[in-house]
Amino acid sequence: MEKIRTLLNENLNIEFISAVLSNPRVKGGVTKVKVRPLMKKDTLFFQIETFRNNQAFHQNLDPKEACEEILRLMEELKQMQLETKKNLYTVLVSKKGTVTIKKKAQTGCVKEVDLSHNRKKRYLLEEGMQVPFLQDLGVMTKEGKIVHSRFDKFRQINRFLEFIEDILPELEKDREITILDFGCGKSYLTFAMYYYLHELKGYDIRIIGLDLKADVIRHCNELSEKYGYEKLKFLEGNIADYTGVDEVDMVVTLHACDTATDFALAKAVGWNAKVILSVPCCQHEVNGQIASEVLKPVMKYGLIKERFAALVTDALRAEYLEREGYDAQILEFIDMEHTPKNILIRAVKTGRKGNNSNEISACEQALHISPMLGKLLK
Repeated sequence: MEKIRTLLNENLNIEFISAVLSNPRVKGGVTKVKVRPLMKKDTLFFQIETFRNNQAFHQNLDPKEACEEILRLMEELKQMQLETKKNLYTVLVSKKGTVTIKKKAQTGCVKEVDLSHNRKKRYLLEEGMQVPFLQDLGVMTKEGKIVHSRFDKFRQINRFLEFIEDILPELEKDREITILDFGCGKSYLTFAMYYYLHELKGYDIRIIGLDLKADVIRHCNELSEKYGYEKLKFLEGNIADYTGVDEVDMVVTLHACDTATDFALAKAVGWNAKVILSVPCCQHEVNGQIASEVLKPVMKYGLIKERFAALVTDALRAEYLEREGYDAQILEFIDMEHTPKNILIRAVKTGRKGNNSNEISACEQALHISPMLGKLLK
């Protein structure tokens, strides 16, 4: 950790812009940390925002204290992206504790840092930016103002891009990256992905959106052509039957209904996808199977049974992915007040097969269930 200590000592100063720590080593602990500078009574502090169990905890520390706290947190997390006015740093810590630091010089205009204690939330796509696809999709006016009734959608798009930002170290920048978006629908998030990765971050990406609705696909292709997004294409088709590619770097499945999510996840595993981002939608399969004498008093209530079955489904999806060699997390996508479909499964390929097969089988037997993803992966 001495390399990280040196990096922090050199950069926790007035030139510091932000840092994001992510990729937990173990489940149930800290999932993410954000660091930003702030000025209180002409003294520089660093606000450390720690996310644990869907809660955020804040500390305002001086540079020396902040250094020690970040080092402590890096014992629980495997990567850090640190940005200063001059450089971008990516810090990776291997399973054995080996530290790799990649440095890249900033290009373009020097960023202005907001050092106020209470500041407006920063979005990756800021209000006031001229973002054509947000305008055509009815989220933003021509002047760059967010339409009041669509602010939840604007917030959802930015939250999704935060998950994309976290996995950037997993995407290679010296070749074309292929991303498949199953069940893309009106494609708010598909366009956001392309815009963020290609236009803002400079990645060479090819995105294929797939959906069953012909009119939606036609409209999305028209918009893609209008913006000159040459490598963003939309196709009409079924997730289970799609065979248009041999290898994929990232698979995204957003609100694919019921077992369509399972088919998408199975396809992703079969393609050796490096990254999987999945926001499940309605789930009926396990709800129709689940049975337990012990839980009978709980599951006699239809609504409770439905929600319990959905949680079991998503938890087992993550476990199947762990078994197949992924580091899987279940994260809150957006606050429950904005949408009830607020779970995101994020999986990053490690190649290390999980040893949880017996635990999965015991759970399936206890609840008398046989989820689709488990059957597809067999």
